[in-house]
Amino acid sequence: MKNSRRSFIKKSSALATAASLSTLPFSLFAKNLADPIKIGIIGLDTSHSPAFTKLFNAENPRPEMAGFKVTAAYPYGSKDIKYSMDRIPDYIKQVKELGVEITDSIEALLEKVDVVLLETNDGKPRLAQARKVIKARKPFFIDKPVASSFADTQLIYQEAANNKVPIFSASSLRYMSNAQAVRHEGKIGKVLGCDTFSPATVEAGHPDLFWYGIHGVEILFTVMGPGCESVSRTHTPDADVVTGKWKDGRIGTFRGTRTGKHEYGGTAFGSEGNLVLGKYEGYEPLAVKIAEFFKSGVSPVDPAETLEIYAFMEAADESKRRGGGTVAVSSVM
Repeated sequence: MKNSRRSFIKKSSALATAASLSTLPFSLFAKNLADPIKIGIIGLDTSHSPAFTKLFNAENPRPEMAGFKVTAAYPYGSKDIKYSMDRIPDYIKQVKELGVEITDSIEALLEKVDVVLLETNDGKPRLAQARKVIKARKPFFIDKPVASSFADTQLIYQEAANNKVPIFSASSLRYMSNAQAVRHEGKIGKVLGCDTFSPATVEAGHPDLFWYGIHGVEILFTVMGPGCESVSRTHTPDADVVTGKWKDGRIGTFRGTRTGKHEYGGTAFGSEGNLVLGKYEGYEPLAVKIAEFFKSGVSPVDPAETLEIYAFMEAADESKRRGGGTVAVSSVM
């Protein structure tokens, strides 16, 4: 099992790296909205959808995002999470005011666009939706949670890799300035450890941390990088503390909260000092990365790291079932 897992992860990473510009189904030389790269959105049941539409369809977008436009959207979406369904009429209205056409099926959407933002709030329909996008060979960003289980997450990435369809997923919290500076600029020297926090509200049908804890877990992996070996979790109705041990002996922790003020952040510990990671900086930094991904066909986050994040969260659920016992991340992969 371990050898086959390593083989799949290596294959996924190699295919992502090898994606060439010639495989992308649009011109990279679109310079303005007169000839845009057309983005389609699947799922208008999350605030992310109008937020991304406003950024890409702005009169004066960031230079990195110029040449893109959200042109079509399919609204659904979860049909069994009421508060998600209740958002849809207003979000339809918002995106229509920004020039977006509403389609009556994913298939109709895919005929009209070059690339896709898969935004459905509920992870349960994600595998079926992603398969349609992969079949149409459209590069796609898939928002959190990738799916409602690690098994489905792995299938989505494997099928995208097998069909050489570019895929990228990340929480917007990955692109906090200080987290990026610690990971990629050596701001505190060698990273020795990290503690992060975020809300961790739960939703039936998903492993506990997939629904909202993903944000703080992604901050943790942004700073620490991949290589987590084992996970243990302390759980109460109001909070979780998940401790990860990395293969090189480093320790990282995530605190998920369900009471009090909902905030995001953490502290990174390094050989040259410690750093508070700062506050949430909105969707724009992630939207810039999505635009770069659509242009290059190469995910800015290694698929193996994304899969490890979801395995970490699935292992945290197994630890909860074992009363806080330590669970090897490899055991769920």
